[in-house]
Amino acid sequence: MSIEPATWLKENRIDEVELLIPDIAGVACGKFMPASKFLDLDHRLPESIFIQAITGDYVDDVFELDRDMVLQPDMATMRRVPWTDEPTCCVIADCYRHDGTPIDISPRQVLKNVLALYTQRGLRPVVAPEVEFYLVKKNIDPDYPLEPPIGRSGRPEVAGKPYSIDAVNEFDPIIEDIYDYCEAMDIDADSLSHEAGAGQLEINFNHGDPLSLADQVFLFKRVVREAALKHGIYATFMAKPMAKEPGSALHLHQSVIDIATGKNIFSDERGEDTAAFSAFIGGLQRYLPEALPMFGPYVNSYRRFTRFLMAPINVHWGRDNRTVGLRVPISDAKNRRIENRVAGSDTNPYLAIASSLACGYLGLTENLKRGEMVEGSAYDLPPSFTRDPDHALDLFVNSKALTRILGEDFVNVYAGIKRIEAETFFQVISPWEREYLLLNV
Repeated sequence: MSIEPATWLKENRIDEVELLIPDIAGVACGKFMPASKFLDLDHRLPESIFIQAITGDYVDDVFELDRDMVLQPDMATMRRVPWTDEPTCCVIADCYRHDGTPIDISPRQVLKNVLALYTQRGLRPVVAPEVEFYLVKKNIDPDYPLEPPIGRSGRPEVAGKPYSIDAVNEFDPIIEDIYDYCEAMDIDADSLSHEAGAGQLEINFNHGDPLSLADQVFLFKRVVREAALKHGIYATFMAKPMAKEPGSALHLHQSVIDIATGKNIFSDERGEDTAAFSAFIGGLQRYLPEALPMFGPYVNSYRRFTRFLMAPINVHWGRDNRTVGLRVPISDAKNRRIENRVAGSDTNPYLAIASSLACGYLGLTENLKRGEMVEGSAYDLPPSFTRDPDHALDLFVNSKALTRILGEDFVNVYAGIKRIEAETFFQVISPWEREYLLLNV
């Protein structure tokens, strides 16, 4: 923010302020207060925010005391909230202990720590997310499957229509609100397209600073849900919301800039791939299977990794090849980048970006080599990461390299949360079990 916060609040006639913290799941937690109190109060919240699962359960035996955190608003993130009745703004806060040390299990801090490693080496990562999501009918009873919404024609979509403008036009009123909300909140959303699923859309973001883009994706999810609710439907970022439909991804385009020269380290003077580019891809190939719980955080996430349904099943790389986990788009030397296609849209954007950059960083520092490029369909090749969430979590916890970068406390907390969520999932009896086992076994 270029002007004094008090001046900004007054000029925008703000009555209420939302002080936001992204928790481990990427859910917006925080406080709501009158604008007159925002600048004067000492903002605090319990540290246990970061040990809570998506189910509401807490990880046991993590903190001896549930201490208060000091919340420090990042004024650069202050934005108007366009869907409220009263003039309201939101601002994202960082979390500190009373001695001024950051809370290292905070997702925003995890990303900051990874970015600091790049800065120490004179490097600056650049990312551009692509976020997929579904619009669906309101689903009040979770026992019933999701259904595509009714568009302006009065009929639901019965099949996906990739890149169809007519299919997008079915939801023009919602899309217009999404773009209006994004403009009001300074979210740099670029083009929108219809994806392969019924009611599935994708928004592309312009490339930029990883922390800023993580903030924007975090806020964008709220924008889309609010716009959908305004029109009587739901928006979901579940990785696999509907059977037999493609899942939703958070594709991450990544490049790295040399701070001193301002040049992309992935290309040389002739426009050819550099050793750094090979090493970055090699790091993703080597460590992404160990970081998989960060890209697939829930049991539902692993349903997305299905052969021939638009999601990768391995970490092979290829040029302009959407069947691989790591795609190199056709580009000039300045824009040479690698697209990580593994993450689902259900991920916490801070943790997904941090983990992807961590894998690439390990490749750079360990001088790893990429594997052979895949020319044909990677779906014809064996999987190179697990579809078993428990196995993925074991690999994550036992990864010394990732633990060193992400922090031991964070890894232990994250693993504890994921084990709690898995336990609650296995307490639920599914329709499949009643359909095929009830009277047959």
